[in-house]
Amino acid sequence: MTNFEGNPGKVLTWSFEIRCSIFGIQFVRASSYGSSSDRYRSYNSYLREIFGERVQKIPLDAGFTCPNRDGTLSRGGCVYCDQRGSGSGAMTHRGESLEEQIVKGKDWARRKYGASKFIAYFQSFTNTYAPVPRLRDLYERALKHEGVVGLSVGTRPDCVDREVLGLLASYKEDFLVWLELGLQSAHDSTLIEINRGHDVACFDRAVAEAHAQGLNVCAHVILGLPGENRERMMETARHLGGLAIEGVKIHTLYVVKGTLLAQIYEREEYRCLEREEYVELLLDFLERLPPNMVVQRLTGDPLPAELVAPVWVREKNQTLSLIARRFEERDTWQGKRLGNGGRVLG
Repeated sequence: MTNFEGNPGKVLTWSFEIRCSIFGIQFVRASSYGSSSDRYRSYNSYLREIFGERVQKIPLDAGFTCPNRDGTLSRGGCVYCDQRGSGSGAMTHRGESLEEQIVKGKDWARRKYGASKFIAYFQSFTNTYAPVPRLRDLYERALKHEGVVGLSVGTRPDCVDREVLGLLASYKEDFLVWLELGLQSAHDSTLIEINRGHDVACFDRAVAEAHAQGLNVCAHVILGLPGENRERMMETARHLGGLAIEGVKIHTLYVVKGTLLAQIYEREEYRCLEREEYVELLLDFLERLPPNMVVQRLTGDPLPAELVAPVWVREKNQTLSLIARRFEERDTWQGKRLGNGGRVLG
């Protein structure tokens, strides 16, 4: 099978000329762009570069929990996290087996996108929070399905050790493997505010250890967290660039029912970003990220029936259209603010 080991930055599809050296990426000349996706390194384009066709992620709920919920760290969880662990709830709420979820996910992706290749995405809760034998069983049950070409595992930076990372690295020869780590913010005060239960240094160590195993790392980031202004959000972008993270997922903070954040919102102690605010912050953020970093998400997908605010988050297509328009109007692109050697210019 194809050997998927390596840095996703090996393949670039940018519409401007670049010069690469061991010291970083130097922008030479911008040229015309065909679409907004030409202005940032989209996940869909990245997968097409590797596989030559559309590849669809299948979100999975494997029945995990979280140390921030089971009493190990706390029982409240992160202030924004719902009872499904920011996932589908397919197993924990509906009792669907892993195999049933994969079959259903593949059927849906074939019908909607004509996809024949898939990535098993362990999404709900903390997907390394179990003994390695159980993790191996779950991962390999997913990977054995026909058409599954990749594994993506979402987890916390305080729930990965060398044994877990070694297990994930063992699949690199035959599958595309990504480790998705929640950071949300590069500020310890914010992480305390949202009850993450770990600090930024913990995240940095997990990234370094994952890179030592040759794993691709995707950081999860939320814009509009309590107490954060624009400069603090831009500092998070700069922090990610300094760690040479391979990928990022970004969305605005939204409020869902049954969360601690919903209580804070009802007390009028938190204001959600407006759509226009979020889009401007998002483009500012992308301007400060290295151009080879794969952008896996630009906006979130809460369940409409459980969303409290902001209402505009339900309108994903409108948000993506505004992002595309503002890319053009601002004549900007991912990495625009980076100078020689990846230094942020402003």
